[in-house]
Amino acid sequence: MGVYQHLATIFGHTAGLSSSTGISWMCLAHPPTKERNIMRKKVTIVGAGNVGATAAHWIASKELADVVLIDVIDGVPQGKGLDLLESLPIEKRDVSVIGTNDYADTANSDIVVITAGIARKPGMSRDDLLNTNFNIMSDVAGKALAASPNAIFIIVSNPLDAMAQTAFKKLGLPRERVIGMAGVLDSARFRTFIAQELNVSVENVTAFVLGGHGDTMVPLSRYSTVAGIPITELIPADRLKELETRTANGGAEIVKYLKTGSAYYAPSAAAVEMVEAILKDKKKILPCAAYLQGEYGIKGLYVGVPCKLGAKGLEQIIEIKLTADEQTALNKSADAVKELCTVIGVA
Repeated sequence: MGVYQHLATIFGHTAGLSSSTGISWMCLAHPPTKERNIMRKKVTIVGAGNVGATAAHWIASKELADVVLIDVIDGVPQGKGLDLLESLPIEKRDVSVIGTNDYADTANSDIVVITAGIARKPGMSRDDLLNTNFNIMSDVAGKALAASPNAIFIIVSNPLDAMAQTAFKKLGLPRERVIGMAGVLDSARFRTFIAQELNVSVENVTAFVLGGHGDTMVPLSRYSTVAGIPITELIPADRLKELETRTANGGAEIVKYLKTGSAYYAPSAAAVEMVEAILKDKKKILPCAAYLQGEYGIKGLYVGVPCKLGAKGLEQIIEIKLTADEQTALNKSADAVKELCTVIGVA
C-alpha cells in the first residue's frame, strides 16, 4: 500500500483524502489564514530596526501572536519579515509574520509596539533629537491608532519617558492603554549584575528599579532579593552602589562597546515580556513607565513604577513606601522627565 492509500485508510475519505489522486490539502494543511487569524492575537511592531526586528523574533519564537513589522523604509520590513517567517518551520512555530510599509496591514492589532525613532548623531543637540523623535512618534502613533482603534500601545522609542508622554497626549487614550518600556530592561540589567556578583542563577534574583529611564533611575536595593534574601545582606554597601551605578549607565556601556549602535537584545526582550503579560492576562507586576495621577506624589508625568499588566493593559499601579532619600531621588528623576517633556510641549 502506498503512502497516500495508507493515509486515506487512516483518516478516511471524509477528511478530504483520495487514495487514487493523492492527499487533499484540506486535511493536512492548516485551516485558511483568515480563520486562523481570528483565533490568534496580532501584534504590530512599528520600526524595523534592530529593536523592532528582534522583538518580532522573540514574539514569533514564543508563538505569542501573528506579527506585522512596519517601517517607512521600503524593503526593510519586508525582507526582515520574510527572513523571520522562513525560520519558523525550523523552530516549529506557527505564526504569520509580514513586513510592510502600509498601515492597512496592521489593522485590528491587539498590541502596537512602537520602536521607531532615530539615535542621536554627532553634532545633534538633545533638543534636535527630542523634536525629531517627537515628530516621528506623533506621526506613527496616530496612523497605528487609526488602523487599530482598540489596541494597547507599548512605547519603546527614546527618550522613553518623553516619548511615552507624547504618545499618550497625541493618542487621547486612557493611561491603561499607553505604557512605556523602561523598568523591565533596567531591572533585568540590575538582576544580571547581581547574579554575576554572587555567582547565582538569574532566576533567583528579583530587582526593583523606579524612575525615569536614564541616569536618574532609582534602583531600590532594599526591595531586591536573591531567593527571598535581601541583597543588602549579601553585598557590601559600597559594592552595591557600584552595581547600581552600572545599572543606571547600562545603555551607555553597550554603546561604548558597539561604537556605532546601541542595545537591542535586552530592550526587545523587555518589551516582549510586557506583550506576553498582556496577551496572556498574566496580572504580572513589572516596572513600567506609567502616567501618574498623584501616585508617589507625582502628577501628570510618565515615570517608572511597579505596574500590574493584564488583558486590559495597565491594570494597577502598585504603591510602596519609600524612604525620604528614595522619594527625593524619585522626584529628581521625575523632574528630569518633566524637563524633556517641556521642551516638546507635552508636560
